[in-house]
Order: sequence, then structure tokens, then C-alpha cells
Amino acid sequence: MNEEHVTTLLLKDGVILLGAALVLVLVFRRLGLGAVLGYLVAGALIGPQGLGLVGDAESKLGIAELGIVLLLFIVGMDLNPARLIRLRRDIFGLGLAQVVLCGVAVAAFLAVATEFSPAAAIALGLPLALSSTAQVLPMLRSAGRLNTPFGEKSFSILLFQDLSIVPLITIIAALSRAPADPSAPPGWLLAIYTVAAIVGLVLAGRFIINPLFRLIGNLGERELFVAAGLFTVITSAAVMEALHLSTALGAFIAGMMLADSPYRHELEADIEPFRTILLGLFFLAVGMLLDLNAVMTRPVFVLSLAAAVVIIKTGVIFGLARLFGLSTRKAFALGLLLSQGGEFGFVLFAQAAEAQLVAPEAASLFGAVVTLSMASTPFLMKLSRRFTEEKSVERTDLEGPSAGPEGEAILVGYGRFGQTVAQMLMAKGVDVTLIDNAPSTIERGVDFGMKVYYGDGLRLDLLRQAGAEKASAIIFCIDDRTLGKDMLEQVMAAFPQAAILVRAYDRQSLMRLDGLDIAGSVREMFESAVLMGRKALEAVGASPEDVDRIEHEYRERDTIRLELQSKSGDLRTARDMMFRPGNPMEGLEQK
Repeated sequence: MNEEHVTTLLLKDGVILLGAALVLVLVFRRLGLGAVLGYLVAGALIGPQGLGLVGDAESKLGIAELGIVLLLFIVGMDLNPARLIRLRRDIFGLGLAQVVLCGVAVAAFLAVATEFSPAAAIALGLPLALSSTAQVLPMLRSAGRLNTPFGEKSFSILLFQDLSIVPLITIIAALSRAPADPSAPPGWLLAIYTVAAIVGLVLAGRFIINPLFRLIGNLGERELFVAAGLFTVITSAAVMEALHLSTALGAFIAGMMLADSPYRHELEADIEPFRTILLGLFFLAVGMLLDLNAVMTRPVFVLSLAAAVVIIKTGVIFGLARLFGLSTRKAFALGLLLSQGGEFGFVLFAQAAEAQLVAPEAASLFGAVVTLSMASTPFLMKLSRRFTEEKSVERTDLEGPSAGPEGEAILVGYGRFGQTVAQMLMAKGVDVTLIDNAPSTIERGVDFGMKVYYGDGLRLDLLRQAGAEKASAIIFCIDDRTLGKDMLEQVMAAFPQAAILVRAYDRQSLMRLDGLDIAGSVREMFESAVLMGRKALEAVGASPEDVDRIEHEYRERDTIRLELQSKSGDLRTARDMMFRPGNPMEGLEQK
């Protein structure tokens, strides 16, 4: 196949994949069923089993799995080591119990309800205990629930599922009827590899990755951030892949090492577009792999099996969640959220077929079960909302929102001006996210116990990563004459709930903000200059009464001048209102 033909084929596949995804995701979003179902249906429609417009789903799935890797990297950056230690009970208690009990329950069901041997039932049942990280985590992130107790329990289970890949591979290998593969490492060696890889990634994050980003931050090149971020993710995944371990786990650990980094928000904003498109391609490829012939040949069996998996996992997870402290409503919602099969099921089913525990046709059939269970998740989540919504009760004994604590604030620019604003907010106990693009400022903040994040605070995507969609106030304290009306209008449109406050560099900067419905703006030197003027008057012998009169008159004239200048756009407007030599205030001539 010549190079020109390959290029033509790639372009054709790209047009079809993106076009089908665009149309069907829009339709399913409009119907309120979510993007994942749209991707799955689009993949099934254009894939080899559907219209046959695009082939080679396996290779596309391999590329698209980078989307899961990037997702886990971003999630890792949201979870610092201290928080991971705090979640150890949920990870190694709830997570372990979920994998074991769900795996045993599904395997027992298969052994009783089907003709599979006990070994085959175990090889098929244990992978079905896993859930779809690629489907669940984006749902939690988009709903803003990842950092809630409900979200943390969901994440803890998903993380342990990733850790369980190595033991599951070992179990399938132990049950294998095929001759041993001399090139495959034994289970005990994989366990050693896992521990060594985790330790290695932790050390690399501390002594290589963080210093690398500090160096790039000093250079101020955004393109280098994108390249370094992708290099970090892909390298960590490649190391784990070479050791026959979970690539997603490697990316998660690499992200976790950057959780306390001041460059976290910049990295998230830069990597997010790659994650989104690759995760979409992943679900497209999963849809393309759906064996429609298997479904059509035995529709009742496949649909019944998918329903059984969902019901069994929902019941087991519900019981465990209640034992681990969730309310009945939230435990039921957690069961529904994690009831689908996971993407690692495809890998483990293929291994079961290679181990001669099941026929390749059975592996394909159970791949269809996983895909259908994934497709059911948006419907189940819509159903769960009816059970999880708390009934509204009218309360007259509670104070209104004005009595509640202040919401989060985002402060952009942590220089001498921003430090004062931040200090005053923190004095009230307000949670402030600090952003600056000067590495020296960030490092100086560390010396004073301040966590300042690196990034361009004028970028909407970075503000979104910093939580601007929930912030009560966004405060621009940057020393930048270019901050103008257009940029602020975009911020106001993107985050309408937030009060926007702006530091104006000078009088002309303030004039450019005229007409904007912002919460407030302050000329950076005005108040300090007025204070210096008062002290100068006192130094030349002016009485306190005269000082007060002069300040009042000056402020009034300055306000009127500024209004007239803003309307005319001319700084020379109302020059006659200025105090000039030989033109003092009436009654205050120097004697």
C-alpha cells in the first residue's frame, strides 16, 4: 500500500468517524441521553458489522485508549497523595469487596444459568465485575461530583479496579488450558513490576517532571507545556505497557505526582482537548467492535445477560455502599452508576480465549454484553435521579443565602496588588484560588505558605479548570494594559454567576472598561496617590479641615472628568477641571 493511498484512507476514515460522531452525539445530547451513547451508536452504525464504512476497529481502539490514559492523568492531578491516603479505606476496603463480590456473584450466575464450565465462568465473570472508568469519571467530573463523598467512593472503586487488572490476568493464566507462553511474565513477577513501576514514577515525578515544568515555566512557552504534558503521559503509559501493566494506572500516578504542582491548571487546560477527542474515538471504536451478528443470532441471550450483569452489580454495590456509610438513595445511585461492564473486559475476554477457557465466539459475545451494558448507563442514570432526588421541604426556620458563607474566589495576578486583596479575602475565611504566570511569584508564594498556580488567567479554559463555573468572584489583579472589554465580556458570558472585579492599570485602562456591567474596578495607584497627597498637604502646613475639603473636591472633579473622558474617548476632555498653577480652590490660597 503506497503512502498516498494510506493518507487518502486516513482522511476518509477521519471524515466518516468525526462526521458520524458529530451528528449522533448532537442527537443524543438533545435527547438528554449523553455523548457516550451517541459515540457507541455511531461506531456500531459505521463499523464493519454495520454499514461497513470504516474498518480496522482494533487499531483505532489501541490509539483511542490514550483517551483513558489522559483521563486518568487529569484525575490524578486532582488527587494529591495526602487525599489518596485519606481514601485508603474506600480504595482497599470498598474497592476490594466490590471486585471480589461482584466477580464471584456474576461468575456463580454464569455457572448456574449457562453451560459454561466453572473455569470459563470465572474467566468471564471476574472481568464483568469491572466498570467503565472512561464512562463514569467524565460523568462525575461534568456533574461536579468527583470531590464529593459519593464521587470519592465511586473513584475509589474504579481505582482499585485498575489495580486489580494484574491479579485478574494472573487468575486467568492460572486457569489456562493452553501451553504456557515463555515470553509472558509470571504473576508474582508482575506484582514486583507493579510496585517497582509505582516507586519509579513517584521518584520521576519528584526529581524529573516537576523540575522540568519549572524550567518550562521560566521560559514561558505554552507550546512546550503541551509537548511536555503529553510526553509525561505517554512515557508513563509506555513504561507500564512494556511491563505488561495497566497504562491507565501509570498515567494516574504521574498525574498524582503533579497534584501539588503550581502548573497543574495549565496542564489540565492544555491536555483536556486531547483527552476529549481521544475518549470520543475510544467509544466510537467500542461501538465498531460490537458484534451485531452475535446479537442478532442470540438476541434474548445477549440482552438477558447484559440485564443480569447490571442487576447483579447494582445489588451487590448497593449493599456494600450501605455498609460503607452511604444513604439508601446514594447507595442505589452508586450501584446504577457502576453497573456496566468496563473497557478492560475486552482485554480480559481476549486473554480468556487465548487461554482456551472460552471459544473466540463466546469472547465476542461477552464483548457485546459489555457494550450493551455501557449503552444502558445513560438510561439508568436518568432513572436513578427519580430515586435520588431529595423531596423539597419548605423550611421557615433557616436563614436565606445571604447568611451563608462566601463562595470560592479566583484571583488572577498575585503581585503586590493581588497579595493585599487575597489577604483580605482570606481574613474572612474565603477559599481563594491564586493564579499567576510568573514562576518567581509562585516560588515566592511557597515561602509564605501560599499555593499559587501557574497559568494564563485570561484563558477561559484555564479559568474553567480552576473552578470558575462555581466561583462567586473572579478578581483580575494583573498589571496588564491589554486587559480590555472584549476579554472581560467573554469571561462574563462564560461565568455569569461570578462577580468580576478588575484592577485598572491607569486612567485610560479604566476608560476602556466603560459600559461593562462588572462588579467593580479600581485604578491601581489612585488611592495610594490620594493618601500621599494628604500627607504632602499636612507636611506643608494645611489644616486637617482643608485637607479633607481638598480631597473631597479632587475626588468629585476626577469622577466627573472620568465620566466625560469615557464618553468622548479623549483623555484631554474636561482639562479645565484640573487644578493648575495659579488656580487653587476658592478660599484656600497659600498665604
